[in-house]
Amino acid sequence: MFSKIRELLIGKTLKTEELEGEKLNVLWGLPILSSDAVSSVAYAGEEILIVLIGVMGFMAYRYMFYAALCIVLLLLILVFSYMQTIDSYPSGGGSYIVAKDNLGITPGLTAGAALTVGYVLTVAVSISAGTAAITSAMPFLYKYKVAIALIMLLIITIGNLRGTKESSKLFGVPTYIFIGSCVVLIVTGLVRHYVFGYSPQPLFSVPRQVGDITLFLFLRAFASGCSGLTGVEAVSNGIPNFKEPSQKNAKIVLLLLGGLVFFIFVGLSFLATIYHAVPVNHMTVLAQITQQVFGKNIFFYVIQFTTAIILIMAANTSYAGLPLLLSLMGNDGYVPRQFSQRGKRLSFSNGIIVLAVASAILIIVFKGDTHALLPLYAVGVFISFTLSQVGMFLKWKREKSLGWKFKAAVNGFGAVITFITVILIGIIKFTQGAWIVCIILPMLVYFMLKIKEHYTHVVEQIRLTNDLRPKASAVTNNDQHVIILLGTLNKSFLKALNCAKCLSQNVVAFHVSTDPEITQKLKRKWKEYNPGIPLIIEHSSYRDVMEPLMNFIQSEERSSKHGETVTVVLTQFVITKWWHNLLHNQTGYFIKSQLYKNRNVAVLTVPYIIKE
Repeated sequence: MFSKIRELLIGKTLKTEELEGEKLNVLWGLPILSSDAVSSVAYAGEEILIVLIGVMGFMAYRYMFYAALCIVLLLLILVFSYMQTIDSYPSGGGSYIVAKDNLGITPGLTAGAALTVGYVLTVAVSISAGTAAITSAMPFLYKYKVAIALIMLLIITIGNLRGTKESSKLFGVPTYIFIGSCVVLIVTGLVRHYVFGYSPQPLFSVPRQVGDITLFLFLRAFASGCSGLTGVEAVSNGIPNFKEPSQKNAKIVLLLLGGLVFFIFVGLSFLATIYHAVPVNHMTVLAQITQQVFGKNIFFYVIQFTTAIILIMAANTSYAGLPLLLSLMGNDGYVPRQFSQRGKRLSFSNGIIVLAVASAILIIVFKGDTHALLPLYAVGVFISFTLSQVGMFLKWKREKSLGWKFKAAVNGFGAVITFITVILIGIIKFTQGAWIVCIILPMLVYFMLKIKEHYTHVVEQIRLTNDLRPKASAVTNNDQHVIILLGTLNKSFLKALNCAKCLSQNVVAFHVSTDPEITQKLKRKWKEYNPGIPLIIEHSSYRDVMEPLMNFIQSEERSSKHGETVTVVLTQFVITKWWHNLLHNQTGYFIKSQLYKNRNVAVLTVPYIIKE
């Protein structure tokens, strides 16, 4: 029943060979990987106004536009910087890979932790902002905003579990509708004001304060509006998600993203200054501008609906980016290796599920309040920006390739600007909740280092050397079939082989190939070590171990005497610390539970103790 429900929700299992078909082209890559950056403009301008309008009244609109222009300048710097990152690091990973390669392990993990926090907050903020757009159009739903947000989170999680290709088509169309709606809104608003002289009264009264602008106040507004730049790094992080030529497609998407954010952010900010929208709890600034331009008719509800959808769809940027980042970090051994495995639909489903759970916790704790979540939002993002820029600057300076001075200048300037910005955001937003990020990041880096320490410790203990050979077993006439299920060649396999030879001389090693690179590495090690028994390899298109194993067992049974038992030998690590078990696949337990259902199969588990 569980399998049927899973298939109904996320679809049939895809073959590994179908992975290329799941990748994105420019048409669908743009809405998926740029939805966060594009949607951020729906609330970034409002965050600037919240800071300024209570102090400056009508004068806030002038300086709001100046702050928006500064943010756009920073956007252009980031776009050109990440273009260079795409050229240099085609495997993706963005800030994590750049910082790790050029600054060292700890800065790389700091960037990875910052990206992780940023991606989780992106989902929580985007869905909360989308819910706010819904409740702006239908105020009677305001008291149910947390429940609405969680339902939206569940829908988008299921959509992403269905795979990249399906989620891009499912969620990409609303992004294009939002972009088109914003273009129509901006053009119509400007034409009505400058051509027809339309100047409506503000929907809400503008505070009458006449305070002066100060540098600190302007910097506060700038720091608040920098939330509009989140998501710019997603394209460089997700290069492997694109079809070949992946780098070229990623650069095209990044340029289009920059152009869209520039036009929509500047356009909406300018409309806010001429229509005098006022930040209030129950109606967003974008909703006010839309009502002033079109009135409360069908166009108003269309834009509110598409705004809500794009804000929710912005979470797709995280669903495309974080699972891929965790897979890279899992391959490096800094997070549980389960994150590096693809699921039934060829997506990194473990990362998707963890992202959804963490985001749901944030939505519940902060009660779906966008303004409460935003102070946590930008700190981690700009830390990763800064580390990436510094890393690229050092790379160009070290390599001194053609045109390196210009490239280094771009990344160096970007590093200075983003570093100043992260300091500003950290100071200004510290008491509003940014202090939480300052605690979480070091904790995540510490846990990542401890995970790597454990994996390194395990590898050192199980590494197989040429001086270790299988023990000579007693001569026996027993020709019972014994199968050793083999993942990698190490000391645990040697112990299993010695046990198997005590049972029979008819012993084979059986490996199910789900990753060609791992299989090739195993073949090389097997040839070098030569354990003295046959190695049988079966490819599994669906990344399933049980079906190839059972087919092999049944074929062996057909060639055996009636009633003869086939013995399957499994190895199992015995670990003293409970949390270390979370870092290892528990596939053995599932395999044993399935094998126990077969009458002619015996299971022998050989423990291998990992010393602390």
